Amino acid sequence: MSDQAEQERINRVYRPRRGAATSALYAWHRPEVVNQVAARSRVLARLLACTVGTDLAPLRVLDVGCGNGGFLRQLIDWGATPAHLTGSELRPERLEHARVHTAPGVRWHLGTPDALPKDSADLVSAHAVFSSILDEDLRRELAAEMWRVLRPGGWAMIFDVRYNNPRNGSVRRVSEVELLRFWPTEERHYRTLILAPPLSRTISRLPWLVPEMLGALLPLLRSHFIYMARKE
Repeated sequence: MSDQAEQERINRVYRPRRGAATSALYAWHRPEVVNQVAARSRVLARLLACTVGTDLAPLRVLDVGCGNGGFLRQLIDWGATPAHLTGSELRPERLEHARVHTAPGVRWHLGTPDALPKDSADLVSAHAVFSSILDEDLRRELAAEMWRVLRPGGWAMIFDVRYNNPRNGSVRRVSEVELLRFWPTEERHYRTLILAPPLSRTISRLPWLVPEMLGALLPLLRSHFIYMARKE
């Protein structure tokens, strides 16, 4: 599968997700979505503080597959400098949405990160990107490009799914073994998080403490992970 063919497949698969039914399923005000965002923010805050540090102002960041720019906006809220941030995205309509809704100064790149400078970022991230790539070679190529853009001593960060969804053949899980193969470094962190969405939707009307306890006490029910690896 060529790079262009895979990019066309991704655009074809994810374009229908702009529909009203899907938008309602992931609406920001739904209780399970609120819980997911909170869990993700907690883990991100802890990992960023112990890796890149608590002062994000000097941090140079590339977010690969930045989507609507949500992660970059979160970094800005936490003190990152907009002019030090770059978002890359394959879909122009999502990149335009990110540009309109994010602070001025952020740089935007339409396409893959292969055109970006080597050793230019302190943090390179990808959120729900690798699971959307089914081809193993293209996953490996993207991981290598992220590593190339990252400066020595910098961190790569991946947020993605740890289980396959039998109802969605367009997504393939990212295993911990695969991550270690992509970035075989000594200094790394792996954290699981987020109660599996089908379960969290089912119990969304219960008191918030119920999903919190399930996620805390039963790690196997956590559907996502954050992985960080330091470039030596």
